Amino acid sequence: MTNNRTSMPGHLADHIAVNRHISGIFILNQNLSIGENIEELIIAASASKEDEYQDRIVYLPLP
Repeated sequence: MTNNRTSMPGHLADHIAVNRHISGIFILNQNLSIGENIEELIIAASASKEDEYQDRIVYLPLP
């Protein structure tokens, strides 16, 4: 989780370029409360496959 919208995409691209992987990055929505962001993360965790977000950046709220 992060609220860093500026450099995280570049960091992820660099990480993947050297054949490394991550579980995924969720970018918090500054227009949602902490509780609402947490609710979005709970939904993602409970409704997702184990590797669904691997090597991806996901912006909250979920579509």
